[in-house]
Amino acid sequence: MRIKKILTVIFIFLIFLAFSAFEIIRKSDKAVLNIVTPTTIEIDLNGNNTYDSGETICIPNIEAFTSNLSINQKELENKLKINNEDAVKLGYLTDILSENILSDKRVKLKFTGDSNQDCKFADISVDNESYRDRLLNSGLGFQNGSPIDYEKYKKQLGKARKLNLVILNHKSGKYHKLNCKYGLIAHDAIVIPARQLPENSKPCKFCHITKPKEKTLPPQNTPKIIRPYPLAISNGSLKLYLSDMTLKLKPDDKCSSLACKEILNQINNSKNSIDIAIYGWDNIEEITNAIINAKSRGVKIRLVYDTSDTSYYKDTPYLVRLADESATETPKILMHNKFMIFDDEKVLTGSMNFAKTGFSGFNSDCVIFINSAEIAKIYKEEFEQMFSGKFHNSKSTVNHKTVILYKTKVTPLFSPKDKIIINNVIPLINNAKQYIYIPAFIITHDELASTLINAKKRGVDVRLIIDATNTYASRSKVKLLRESGIPVKVENYAGKLHSKSIIIDDRYIIAGSMNFSKSGENKNDENVLIIEDERLAGYYRGFFEYLWKKIPDKYLKQGVRAEGKYSIGSCSDGIDNNFDGKIDKDDASCI
Repeated sequence: MRIKKILTVIFIFLIFLAFSAFEIIRKSDKAVLNIVTPTTIEIDLNGNNTYDSGETICIPNIEAFTSNLSINQKELENKLKINNEDAVKLGYLTDILSENILSDKRVKLKFTGDSNQDCKFADISVDNESYRDRLLNSGLGFQNGSPIDYEKYKKQLGKARKLNLVILNHKSGKYHKLNCKYGLIAHDAIVIPARQLPENSKPCKFCHITKPKEKTLPPQNTPKIIRPYPLAISNGSLKLYLSDMTLKLKPDDKCSSLACKEILNQINNSKNSIDIAIYGWDNIEEITNAIINAKSRGVKIRLVYDTSDTSYYKDTPYLVRLADESATETPKILMHNKFMIFDDEKVLTGSMNFAKTGFSGFNSDCVIFINSAEIAKIYKEEFEQMFSGKFHNSKSTVNHKTVILYKTKVTPLFSPKDKIIINNVIPLINNAKQYIYIPAFIITHDELASTLINAKKRGVDVRLIIDATNTYASRSKVKLLRESGIPVKVENYAGKLHSKSIIIDDRYIIAGSMNFSKSGENKNDENVLIIEDERLAGYYRGFFEYLWKKIPDKYLKQGVRAEGKYSIGSCSDGIDNNFDGKIDKDDASCI
């Protein structure tokens, strides 16, 4: 018995030592916060997850180019005998390499003891490899103005010269050649591939528009731009509306999106009632006036709303006062619906919040309008439960039968009673034969991720586009999916990729208010439609492929800050894109 006690004590002591060693190792690693240039890195030295003074690290005895236009690179250009355009293009390649190596990684530091007013000098190792050595060996790092492997450098220079890059001025919306003096002095500008230019961007008249030698010749040096995708399709009683975040780089207070115009039209034509279930509300003058006018005609306005995010949606109380009757629930669990029922005959639903980021088309949303009394009756049953004070699991299961609208089959589902992902989405994924495309705000659901991985293994083309905000959330499945061979792109625009959709085999669209998370399925009040229609699904697939082309391939391997110079428009849109309380020039990533 005594020996057994001694062995137990030894065992506990060894566990304690192992845990202590793990903590020492873990604390010796530091998180990379921001890559200013390939040789200047901001690192969280004090472990508070925020950049503080004195946390800038410079890599010693190495030089590298960057596409950051505010950095003077003339000395290194002269040593290598290249022009500024070549330097910027090499810098673009080097920025990508450094982001692939360091972005969102934990690193070890070996300080040299030297420092200056800007930074401390230290060697960085990541995954037990010297970051400095990787830069040098790539042909993109230099010692004393020379590459250590001249052949690799020449290969990288040849690759760089083939890049079709331009300077995009966020503020003016103009794009410039890399050697344009007006582009080089712009304060809010980044270097991007020409194919990534927003459709409404304009060429700088000094560097892009030239007089043709003959009238029959086209303008020279005009970048090829991906043309916008049509944002609406109708199939009888159902209309599908999309919004394109790559075109709208700043929200406004106008009812600009096609979905908002449909809402405005339905409010103006309502005769008896409008039932509204919303997560949040912004006053848009056209919509608010339409509701006031509807009330004056005798239309009854009822509202179910969420109170968990009143700081973000400050106008929700105004709509509450405007409504004839309203109901809400404790903010501990979200009432995350976004739908309207008009005259018990028509329903508008989807991912769009009734806010300026949604109404103006700033976010990329998927919205469905259905002219069907049968569908309206099902939604009305769900609405009445919440209106009577029954939310979340206190609700009873709604009759969610499939309704056939000409050639389209529509099945409404509601969280949390229907267990939408487990009981409905996963079986459809398991039966997919050709492709599964997912444009989504977030994916954290364990079983859904496993099902997608299994689909990939059996040869189905599985691809996802995820919003930048949630790429590295604590339960995000982006890393797992990528490691399993599934291509996942992270969007790099100011607006949110806010849709919560799945497209399968040119047959099914799964779309609604529910994020692909455990909370979305098991806690929140949500609604989702399963739409079976070949034409509609093929149309939505086309939009997914359009977005896929516009987002650079480098974001298949890395993320991008939701607010920062590489997130197009995010530093001049007046929105707190990463929810850190700082906007545009006040956010360190935009400086």
